[in-house]
Amino acid sequence: MGLYEKLRAEHGPVAPILLDGDLPAWLVIGYREILEVAGTPSRFSRDSRIWRWFKEGKVPPESPLLPMIAWQPVCLFLDGDERQRLRVAVTDGLERFSRRGIRRHVTRFTHQLIDGFAYRGEADLADEFAEHLPMLVMTQLLGMPDEYGPRLVQASRDMVAGTETSVDSNEFIVKTLQQLVGRKRASPGEDITSWLIEHPSQLTDEEVWNHLRVILIAANETTVNLLKSTLRMLLTDPRCHASLAGGQMTLPDVLEQVLWDEPPLMTIPGRWASVDTEVGGQKVEAGDMLLLGLGAGNHDPAVRPDPAVSMHGNRSHLAFSSGPQECPGQDIGRAIADTSIPEEELRWKSGWMTRHLTSLPVQFSARRSGASAESAGPGGVDAETERAATGSGSRSMDKLLGPSPSTPVPGARLSWWRSLKAWLRRR
Repeated sequence: MGLYEKLRAEHGPVAPILLDGDLPAWLVIGYREILEVAGTPSRFSRDSRIWRWFKEGKVPPESPLLPMIAWQPVCLFLDGDERQRLRVAVTDGLERFSRRGIRRHVTRFTHQLIDGFAYRGEADLADEFAEHLPMLVMTQLLGMPDEYGPRLVQASRDMVAGTETSVDSNEFIVKTLQQLVGRKRASPGEDITSWLIEHPSQLTDEEVWNHLRVILIAANETTVNLLKSTLRMLLTDPRCHASLAGGQMTLPDVLEQVLWDEPPLMTIPGRWASVDTEVGGQKVEAGDMLLLGLGAGNHDPAVRPDPAVSMHGNRSHLAFSSGPQECPGQDIGRAIADTSIPEEELRWKSGWMTRHLTSLPVQFSARRSGASAESAGPGGVDAETERAATGSGSRSMDKLLGPSPSTPVPGARLSWWRSLKAWLRRR
C-alpha cells in the first residue's frame, strides 16, 4: 500500500509503470478512474490483441505475462455481442448451484482438512487449510475427482505469480481441463463443465475448457487470499474480536471489511485503449495497456479519507472489479470463505497481481472427548460423526494429507473449534 500511495502522490490516479520485460503500461489507482476504465468498453477494450507490444512483437513467447494476458476465446477478452454470448453461459452455469449445495462441499472438505492436523495441537492455516479448501470445492463444482485438487493448487498459484515456470503450469492446467471436457461430453453430470457443454450458447470444446480455466484460476486465487486474510483478521485484530463478540458484526460483515482492506487481487490486467484518450489527467494512446489497481482504489482518499473507519455494510468496494466484466462468481467465493496467530510471525509474498499470506501459524488444545480410539475415523473423528458430517460417499484425502496419525485423538475437530472460540473470547 505504501508503494501505491507513493505513486498516487507523484502521478495522481493513473501512474506509468513497467511490466516484466520493461514493457510500459498504466496502473489505474484512483477509485473513480477504475470505475471509468472498467465501465466504458467503447474506449477501453478487453481484447488484448490490440496491445501495441503484441503487434510490434516485443512480448517474448516465454514471458510470464502471457498466461494471464494472451488473448483467449473467453468472455474476459471480448467485447460486444460475442462477450455477452459467452458470459451468459458462464453466469447461467454458476447460478445453477445453490448456496446450500456449495456449503455442503465446503463443510465436507473443511472437516477433512482439519482432521489432518487437529490431533497435533498446532497448524499453519495458510499452508494446511486455506491453500487447499477452495480448489477442492471447485473440483467438485467442475465435476473433477478429489485427487485433482493438490496439483491444481500448485499449478494455479505458480501461474498467477508469473514465475519462470508459469507457462509450464498453464500447460498442465489446460491439458487437465481438455481431458475433463472430453469425459463430460461422453458422460455429462450435474456440474459446471456439463452445463457449459449443454448451454444454448453452443460453446465449442475450446471455449468450454478456456472458460473452465478462467473459473478455476479466478475462483481459487481470489478465494484462497480472501480466506487467509479473513482468518488473519479474526485471529489478530482486537477490534474484530470485540465487534463479533458484541454482536456489532457478523462473519459476512468481516468478509466485506477484508474485501475493502485487502482485496484478493490487488491488481488485475487488463484493459487496452482502443482510441487515443485521457484518464486521470494522463494522455493514453490507442494500444496502451491499463492495469486496474483494485487494492489502491479501495484506499483512495477521495472515497475513503480515513482507512481506520469501518466500512460496515458497504459493498461498493472494487474487490470483484466493476462494470460489464464484474466477477460473476463472487457469491461462490463468499460462500467458501464465510463457511469455513501472533502478528509478528506472519509471512507475506507479493507478486504483480496478488499479495498473500504464506504462513498463518496457530496453536490450540486437542482435548479428548470420551469416544474410543477404535471408533475414530481418519484424523481421530468418530466414524459416526464423520459420516454425518461428510456423507457416506466422500473420498479419502490420504493423497493430500498423508497417512493418519498413529495415535489419533478422538473428537479433536470439535475440540479445536471450541478452543479457538474460547481463545477469541479471551482476547
